[in-house]
Amino acid sequence: MNDLLAALLLGIIEGITEFLPISSTGHLLIAEHWLGARSDLFNIAIQAGAILAVALIYWKRLWGMLLAFLGRDAPAAYDPLGQTASPAQSRDYAFKLIAAFLVTAVGGLLVKKLGWRLPETVTPVAWALVIGAVWMVLAEQLAARRAAREGERTAITWTVALLVGAAQIAAGVFPGTSRSAATIFVALLAGTTNRAAATEFAFVVGIPTMFAATGYELLGTLKAGGGAGEDWSALAVAFVAAAITAFVAVKWLLHYIQRHRFTAFAVYRLLLGIALLLWLPAGA
Repeated sequence: MNDLLAALLLGIIEGITEFLPISSTGHLLIAEHWLGARSDLFNIAIQAGAILAVALIYWKRLWGMLLAFLGRDAPAAYDPLGQTASPAQSRDYAFKLIAAFLVTAVGGLLVKKLGWRLPETVTPVAWALVIGAVWMVLAEQLAARRAAREGERTAITWTVALLVGAAQIAAGVFPGTSRSAATIFVALLAGTTNRAAATEFAFVVGIPTMFAATGYELLGTLKAGGGAGEDWSALAVAFVAAAITAFVAVKWLLHYIQRHRFTAFAVYRLLLGIALLLWLPAGA
């Protein structure tokens, strides 16, 4: 296959799967089996494209938090839920966002130093997909019961923020778990029973987390000479494709969860995990 076309397809796959709760790692395993493995720099670049798209979607939220820190009194619109927040609410949200990020940053560096990470090969990724599918169904059932008993809650508590930070570490240790799935369902179980609010916090906290992780990996890759011989045209095509498709995918998901549960994603994860176990060699 033409290299630019292969890069385009990989960028599209990354953009669609990075923020949907279905594991980008599992999909890229399949794609690279057929399209060929790519450099670390390439994989970092397409992830950066997906993160950029989410930052653009939530720019009002991010801008509102910045204004709140500067003492501005004008309410800043929450984006994309269409709600408004006072400066005090924006500051509170920002502090909890920072707390979740710090938990992930400190814990993630410790885990990396200790080498606590399963390999991104078929067997562990496939089992993470299968177990995660079961976890999603059970977690949403428990969250729905809690919402029926206590009412829907949109607030992000300190407990939710800290547990979301820990969930991001777990997703890094177990490739195939899906960072978005881990964080959304931890937030739902910890008390933010509104799906849209839980998803929004999971996505917003992913912006600094994934930018920091991407920057860290990028510096390490370039320092090791990873940029030598890179096909920059293919990388640029994949970056743009990932950004555009991630923008569309996240917008669609935020609309979808207003009326639907995550059950369809759980079923898809289960089928994908089984397919990986059956069709790809264990060492892929």
